Amino acid sequence: MDSVLSQTYADIEYIIIDGGSTDNTVNIIKSYQNRLAVFISEPDKGIYDGLNKGINLATGDVIGFLHSDDLYENNTVIEKVAQAFIKHEIDSVYGDLTYVNKSDPTKVIRYWKSGDFTLKKLGCGWMPPHPTFFVKRAIYQQHGQFDTRFKIAADYDLMLRFLGKYKISTDYIPSVLIKMRVGGESNKSLKNVIRKSQEDLQAMKNNNIGGMVSLIIKNLSKLQQFVSKAQ
Repeated sequence: MDSVLSQTYADIEYIIIDGGSTDNTVNIIKSYQNRLAVFISEPDKGIYDGLNKGINLATGDVIGFLHSDDLYENNTVIEKVAQAFIKHEIDSVYGDLTYVNKSDPTKVIRYWKSGDFTLKKLGCGWMPPHPTFFVKRAIYQQHGQFDTRFKIAADYDLMLRFLGKYKISTDYIPSVLIKMRVGGESNKSLKNVIRKSQEDLQAMKNNNIGGMVSLIIKNLSKLQQFVSKAQ
């Protein structure tokens, strides 16, 4: 929360969707109540149902997500994002992401350098890091929200749909925007890794982009993130 509230860009509509936490989360959030646009704490049907609630409540021009435990790289991230939208008159932007130690976010585990977008790369398993993916609200209204039939890969499906199927415009910000603590839903167990691969394939099929070879390339590309971190 401090990561959002310390941003230099002033015009932020900060919406928090909590899935009905029973620990001290709600009390912590309530202590910031006067700085929030909306706060909801109630049971949901999973991560993507919660994200869709946020989309439905948003009134701003651009929507971005900051998941629990994630951080902005610094206090100018949203300012950079806003400037990119204004300068290029585009539908979306994305940047780079680092995976960091769960207890010490200054320790980088992996560095996900996105690079420029092309449809060919998308068809070969490339994708931008979803936490860095900022999209105009109008795009969600035109092309839909997260498909909650997916439990792990709805973000990949959404990016394939937006960038590949509907070919929305996008721009790459060549800098780290998000610090993501390791231990996410998609790779916390072998069962989830297998399910993620199955859902990735289904997302490719749904959007008529890529296939088994693309999935293999997509998974192998993660090795480069450790090399980039070492460099």
